[in-house]
Amino acid sequence: MRQTQAITFAPDGVATGRPSKRRLPPLVALRTFEVVARHLSLVQAADELCVTPAAVSHQIRTLEAHLGVQLFRRAGRSIALTDAGQTFLPGIRGGFEMLGEAVGQLEGLSRASMLTVSVAPSFAVKWLMPRLDRFQKLHPNIDVRVAATTQLSNFNSDNVDIAIRYGKGGYPDLAVEHLLSEAVIPVCSPTLLKAKRLQQVKDLSAVTLLHDDSPDSDPTCPNWQAWLRARGATAVDVARGPRFTQSSLVLDAAIQGGGVALAKATLVENDLRAGRLVQLFEDPQPVDFAYYIVAPQRLLSLPKVAAFAAWLRSEANNDVHRAGNENTVHVAAVR
Repeated sequence: MRQTQAITFAPDGVATGRPSKRRLPPLVALRTFEVVARHLSLVQAADELCVTPAAVSHQIRTLEAHLGVQLFRRAGRSIALTDAGQTFLPGIRGGFEMLGEAVGQLEGLSRASMLTVSVAPSFAVKWLMPRLDRFQKLHPNIDVRVAATTQLSNFNSDNVDIAIRYGKGGYPDLAVEHLLSEAVIPVCSPTLLKAKRLQQVKDLSAVTLLHDDSPDSDPTCPNWQAWLRARGATAVDVARGPRFTQSSLVLDAAIQGGGVALAKATLVENDLRAGRLVQLFEDPQPVDFAYYIVAPQRLLSLPKVAAFAAWLRSEANNDVHRAGNENTVHVAAVR
């Protein structure tokens, strides 16, 4: 049987192999050739490689001397590939693509136990984090990395495995599954409620209103002005009060007794149950936006992603059943 001999690289970066004893050019020269051929500019190639144009020219001359052929035609400041260069380029470009794929496969192995979930900051703080320990206990071999951001994830370049997004559910070319609905309720701390005796909507004129300016772009989610107008409380001054660009900050301010917040019911659930906040006046007002599980279908088939998605569904179902069985905390309950 014929034996194959692998090509090896000598200490100087030149690859050698036996029995042919063919010496391959240095990798740095091959990489320089590919970049110059792509830009057809020594200056632009130098910028990409973070070297000087003179260093680029030196690498090209070294490669041409090694191969014994001219790869570029030079006319003033312009360069173009020769016939030999055009013949040489596809194989070199393909070789670097294969190297990149090989490195990517190794990086994928190193991330096999890591699951990255992209989620909006407030949902991460108020809903995901209080529950995440339960997932870790169920799946101790999966390390969760929470990427808290309001930006849509690029699953190809951001190394994100799964996302939880707040919106209408329209995410083209991705698998989308409804997770939780959302609604709005007024809340405040028990201490503030006892001090101000908030029994009717018009009583809000005696307290500070906390404003949620998070960029949700949901026209059905009311701000204080719309919420009060719909209830005929036009005498309440809605122009005053601190404003926050994250929903979680609004809730934290309310917990500290800073005023009354118009809160998203899903985000405030844990604070209501723990007694840090109480709901005022009435049942929640539903909004159109909701929370969705979002991921490419190819990633959802991975065991770690499938496990996390299943756990999210379980937690969401528990929330729905719990909400149906619990009595809402109203003002009358804390008078």
